[in-house]
Amino acid sequence: MTDSQMTTVHVPLAERAYDVLIGQGLIERAGALIAPVLARPRVAILTDETVAGLHLSRLQEALRTEGIDSAALALPAGESTKAWPFLTQAVEWLLEQKVERRDVVVALGGGVIGDLAGFAAAVLRRGVRFVQIPTTLLAQVDSSVGGKTGINSARGKNLIGAFHQPSLVLADIDVLDTLTPRDFRAGYGEVAKYGLLGDAGFFEWLERNGPALASDPGVRQRAVAHSVAMKAGIVERDETEQGERALLNLGHTFGHALEAATGYSDRLLHGEGVAIGCALAFDLSARMGLCSQEAPSRVLAHLRQMGMPARLSDIPGDLPGDDALIALMGQDKKVVDGQLRFVLARGIGEAFVSDDVETAALRRVLAEARD
Repeated sequence: MTDSQMTTVHVPLAERAYDVLIGQGLIERAGALIAPVLARPRVAILTDETVAGLHLSRLQEALRTEGIDSAALALPAGESTKAWPFLTQAVEWLLEQKVERRDVVVALGGGVIGDLAGFAAAVLRRGVRFVQIPTTLLAQVDSSVGGKTGINSARGKNLIGAFHQPSLVLADIDVLDTLTPRDFRAGYGEVAKYGLLGDAGFFEWLERNGPALASDPGVRQRAVAHSVAMKAGIVERDETEQGERALLNLGHTFGHALEAATGYSDRLLHGEGVAIGCALAFDLSARMGLCSQEAPSRVLAHLRQMGMPARLSDIPGDLPGDDALIALMGQDKKVVDGQLRFVLARGIGEAFVSDDVETAALRRVLAEARD
């Protein structure tokens, strides 16, 4: 792939600015692309066992080609890895590798590895640089960009962490071919979110082109690049989530509660929780008279078109009652002075943050979503 075929999205954050490179075959070019950010020719790679089997040898060969040494630690795959024991293991291993403050940690994997490796880099020696190589659709369009790093607690998702921006992000859209259909679709929940929160035209484009995302590299590259560009713009204006950046949590108050309710297990993947959460947020908005009923109907129809879960009844197994789910929402990071805050919508592409949600309306929406 030539540079002209690669899309570059710049995240302009003064001295913390970096580029997100999106295209095909970027892992094979990783050595040349990463070399400019290195102070010396060595990196420490954090990955998971599944991704290591698929992509690690190609990455290390690409680094060797440019004279860059590397060591790698592969952690178990899955959301349960995003926890204290594995963060401790990662940090101790990085110290064992004698990673210095001017060195670079490479996160090769999905959102779990990206969040954990970024947090490890943030706390190691009070902050070392890191490069994201996201290997899932969800990570490429969301978690690898913007500097949110962290781990989960038994009390909720992403409650422990730090803002720590990467030095570079390499989003190789070819690696998405190695995902299971379910994992690929789960990432689509975050893609659709961008249209729903702030770009009705993009959502309309997804309604027409979304089904081709899995097979058409051109559609895939455009969807990833547009999603990243939207996020980069919001992060530039509100890096530490004091205002506008909260819009990126559309669907997440519901989704995080559902992930906690299902024990962060394979019953519900993060992007699936976001998809259900987006549908519920539009249902709640319509019930509160904020948007027409056409909006949640379009959201539901598109999620169904893409094979995504959209209702609580789509989650296998039993769920806690409505009051228990609402209590789990109370652990969300957007809670202010004990008051739940939701991202609601006045229409497709018109999201806003509100703390004026009646519990009765919330209960009715949850009850209807169980049918």
